[in-house]
Amino acid sequence: MELGRSDRDLPALTVLGLLTLGPRHTYEMHRMMIDYHKDFVTGLPRSMYHAVERLLRDGHIRVVETVREGGRPERTVYDLTDDGRASLAARIRRLLAVPDNDAALFVAALSFIGCLPVPEAVDALHERLGALDASRRTVAQSLDATRGVLPRILLVEAEFTLARVTAEHEFVTGLVADLASGALDPTEVGDMPSRP
Repeated sequence: MELGRSDRDLPALTVLGLLTLGPRHTYEMHRMMIDYHKDFVTGLPRSMYHAVERLLRDGHIRVVETVREGGRPERTVYDLTDDGRASLAARIRRLLAVPDNDAALFVAALSFIGCLPVPEAVDALHERLGALDASRRTVAQSLDATRGVLPRILLVEAEFTLARVTAEHEFVTGLVADLASGALDPTEVGDMPSRP
């Protein structure tokens, strides 16, 4: 399984994820991304406004009301549709399951892991562990085959890749254990601020 273009659309994923907390207007979502350190989203606020337009066009979100408070401009409040909720879950599952060179994709999926039921998150992470195992074996075999043939300076990037994949495997193994045992409750998000 490979990640598609929509899986890589982190502003859209973030909008969908934030709307699971309830209806919000775009400016509020923008503030939440900053306040909650969703640093994997780049190009704010323009990229987020474009994401809202795409999600609305595709039927993943809908307008629930337009509000005006004091002298502020009118703000359109959005909510998730059933299609949007399904799209969010599918995207998160894929991002959890499929390793990618762009680490921000996995960071985003971890940020919204609570949008999935624990068994689905665990299954996706098990898929990732299988892919990481295969990657680790491939890189280790390549290193073993070239050690002594090539100078080490030409192999340091492979050493780094092996160390990175090994560390990620260890992290995911621990995360799966915590999810499966109940030590980590991904649905516990605490008190979220209401719309300003």
